[in-house]
Amino acid sequence: MFTVKDFSGRKAIIGDDSGTLLTSERDVNDWISAAWDAEATLVVVPVSRLNEDFFQLSTRIAGGIIQKFVNYRSQLVVIGDISRWVTGSNALRDFVYEANKGREVWFLPDLDALAERLQQNSPS
Repeated sequence: MFTVKDFSGRKAIIGDDSGTLLTSERDVNDWISAAWDAEATLVVVPVSRLNEDFFQLSTRIAGGIIQKFVNYRSQLVVIGDISRWVTGSNALRDFVYEANKGREVWFLPDLDALAERLQQNSPS
């Protein structure tokens, strides 16, 4: 299930905390379809919907999933606490830091942080 919400003039689909895990590039299709149906450019995925392997960069699962969202021009926002994975991996910590400086994928603690980030980036 997805919820549609407007953030500073940008529509987002937000996945429920429970549901099918996003484990591979194939699973992205449902999220992309929901975003297109809602005319949303942001896809918000709760950490609870991601497989543990997503946070192990050596599996390349995160890269494949992120690339598919980028190919379909959807911005991916991962919402939730990822500290247990980040503290255990310098590579993941660096990846998250760099991703958050860009526009394709953000890792944020909650929806309030997303709203604030979009407010800061919206044209005045």
